[in-house]
Amino acid sequence: MKEHLMVQQQVKNVWQHMVGVICLNLTNRKQVKEVLPKLFKKYPNATKFLIGNIKTQKRMLAPLGMINVRLKRLRKMSRDFLKWDYKDATDLHGIGKYGSDSYRIFYKNEIPKDVQDKELKRYINEL
Repeated sequence: MKEHLMVQQQVKNVWQHMVGVICLNLTNRKQVKEVLPKLFKKYPNATKFLIGNIKTQKRMLAPLGMINVRLKRLRKMSRDFLKWDYKDATDLHGIGKYGSDSYRIFYKNEIPKDVQDKELKRYINEL
């Protein structure tokens, strides 16, 4: 992944976007940008991720820390994603305000009024 672009600008679909949001929690984007391309090559969508090998997933996510918590969130979010209506991202397990704001910006072409995240603010100001 390119260093100068946000993770959200480099994913191929909404599920990958949400995975990026969860992976960015309590870690830095440089680590995430190293892990996600490998993860998405093996698991490009929620279905493939859910049928994937948990030990392999843990090994792939290990550089991000909090492996068990992160994997549990990703798997629950992926199950939710398969029946999600694409309206409110906070309906997905593990997705909070940041994830909702970034989904609205990158997929719904909406600019939330109260964006708190500095990287999202920077992106909005550059539009």
